[in-house]
Amino acid sequence: MSQESVIEAEGIRTRLGGVWVHDGISFKVRRGELVALIGGSGSGKTVLLNELIGLMRPSAGRAQVLGVDVGLADQEALNRLRRRFGVLFQDGALFSSLTVAENVAAPLREHTRLPRHLIQQLVEFRLSLAGLPLAALNKMPAELSGGMRKRAALARALALEPEILFLDEPTSGLDPIAARAFDEAVRTLCDSFGMTVYMNTHDLDTLWGIVDRVIVLSEGHVIADGPVAEVARVDEPWIRSYFAAHVPHRSGEQAARE
Repeated sequence: MSQESVIEAEGIRTRLGGVWVHDGISFKVRRGELVALIGGSGSGKTVLLNELIGLMRPSAGRAQVLGVDVGLADQEALNRLRRRFGVLFQDGALFSSLTVAENVAAPLREHTRLPRHLIQQLVEFRLSLAGLPLAALNKMPAELSGGMRKRAALARALALEPEILFLDEPTSGLDPIAARAFDEAVRTLCDSFGMTVYMNTHDLDTLWGIVDRVIVLSEGHVIADGPVAEVARVDEPWIRSYFAAHVPHRSGEQAARE
């Protein structure tokens, strides 16, 4: 794994509604790493993700992605940066009036001048990477199961061949089988393509199953940062209660990552 940092949070402070949601958040994510951010309700995980992708600005501190200071970048620089990462929001955020193929093609049509036939080929390839059958191409989002909608959203996030994937609660609302299949698809993207993944999650099976490193937020601070097995042993009340709810069943490959 590369030692190059592609995501950096440095002293981020965020004040919302008179409350400090973040009070000095700092961490780095290396290229090719799969990192999960966890924390209780109101810990500001989604807010932090939005700051990293330029949808919000912190009150103080610095958010840097792929060498770009997101808070100081103008709109043109942000647009260039956003071609280099993909985002899967918690609800998937597919366009309900477009087919799956049209949803996946949307970033390609917006950001490239590729001919129609090449866009079609790329759409089919991105669907295969996300684990969707080609039979889903012409379906509307409402015709898909929850798991297939998440995969379609993943395919769209992959449309521009991003260097980083930002995922916000990607397995939320999925049954255990669909969640495991989604996790395996994400892990494959890291292992096969060297993609960096930053995800917010509450899913303990995801943590034990595919994550290289976990960062824990509590009361505005990072209270733990490291391999999952190491963080699970941290003697802190919230961490103890969180991990006590799950008994891991890890494969040898998963254990090796820890």
